Amino acid sequence: MRQALTPINEPFSAEVAEIFKEYPQQDGYILQLFRVFANSLRFLKKGTVNLLDRDGPLSLRERELVILRVCANNNCEYEWGVHVAVFAAKAGISADQIAATCSKNHEAECWNIGDALLIRVVDELSTSARLSPETKSQFETFWDLEQQLEILALAGNYHTISFVANVAGIEGEGFGARFPSD
Repeated sequence: MRQALTPINEPFSAEVAEIFKEYPQQDGYILQLFRVFANSLRFLKKGTVNLLDRDGPLSLRERELVILRVCANNNCEYEWGVHVAVFAAKAGISADQIAATCSKNHEAECWNIGDALLIRVVDELSTSARLSPETKSQFETFWDLEQQLEILALAGNYHTISFVANVAGIEGEGFGARFPSD
């Protein structure tokens, strides 16, 4: 029997509805991605670590640059678009920088030194799951240990989220941004 990952629809079971109380929503709307997670109660409860709290060791800008670059690298327009729409302006990410998250050039003129390093870190992790000796040295100098772990965890989590959204074939949310056209 073929079983495809798709967002579940209401009515939700009592257990799923209870778990969804802990998920972000607007006016009762649960994102399609979270409704895909609900195909497995275990995944819904434990599948991704919630690193989007206010207590994280990274600035909102750093957090969002990691997420946007990972999603762009994984061609996950769904999650990239949600984060552009919800967080980019709050994080101080300009329109040029939003577009540059989709560029292969991690040294685009719009990035400051720290941004360019963060983009390079994400790119290296995305392609080899490692950092070159030069990048690793800069990474260890620029961010403290807690921030380093947060960057690695964010990159890993958003690879997982990209995999789920892409395999499920989720169409963009109505409010979500679209990748820039070249």
